[in-house]
Amino acid sequence: MSARDDRPTIARPSLVTLALKRALDVVGSALGLVILSMIFLIVAIAIKRDSPGPVFFRQDRVGRDGREFRIYKFRSMGVRRAAGDTALTVRADKRVTRVGAVLRKTKLDELPQLINVLFGDMSLVGPRPEVPEFMKFYSSEQRAIILSVRPGMTDYAAILFRDESSLLDRDDDPVILYRHKIMPIKFGYYERYCREIGLLNDLRIILTTVMLLAGGRVPRWFGIESELKIASVPSSKGRDITKAPDIPASTRSKPE
Repeated sequence: MSARDDRPTIARPSLVTLALKRALDVVGSALGLVILSMIFLIVAIAIKRDSPGPVFFRQDRVGRDGREFRIYKFRSMGVRRAAGDTALTVRADKRVTRVGAVLRKTKLDELPQLINVLFGDMSLVGPRPEVPEFMKFYSSEQRAIILSVRPGMTDYAAILFRDESSLLDRDDDPVILYRHKIMPIKFGYYERYCREIGLLNDLRIILTTVMLLAGGRVPRWFGIESELKIASVPSSKGRDITKAPDIPASTRSKPE
């Protein structure tokens, strides 16, 4: 996929801002890989003992400027994939292994993306990378905005949809829910992040993510969650199933 014909509507950050952001990515991912190396080893052993297959799961995702790359995750599912399986995974998915369920709940399965960050495919903070299967449903203008920056391990949408699998699990048609309800909401926050790129904002998002994963809450004075509106997200059949982030009216454009 290429974004060469798209017309971005948000100006790119300055070269200084991008250089500082990349410096944070390199230092942060390198330190993270060193500090978390023992956790990587323990998780790798647990995965191998739990089910046959590789330690890492790799999947094609769409990165900056539309270039595809292989994302790294700890494998949380069986290696066999049946015909008709989608890229979405709900909490009750029978493909998820016992260790995989723990990894997904704690988000430990995402840690290998530090490798992607170090190699330059991803950033610590940025819009979450989509699979080509779903990226095509965004309009060309939306893709131009999303693909103008490196995809990230976390961002505003990732913070608020941190329990996305549970949300999808409650709906009769998770694919329709994701395409027509969740993706437009996520785009609103992707667009916001692209307008607010900066070193201090990245640090704030990273600290918020770490505090949520470690303790389940963020101090009120930190600000992020109180800034993001909360509204009901209707299911694929129209009924409200949970509370999830709303987006400004000006950004409520739906995927094609």
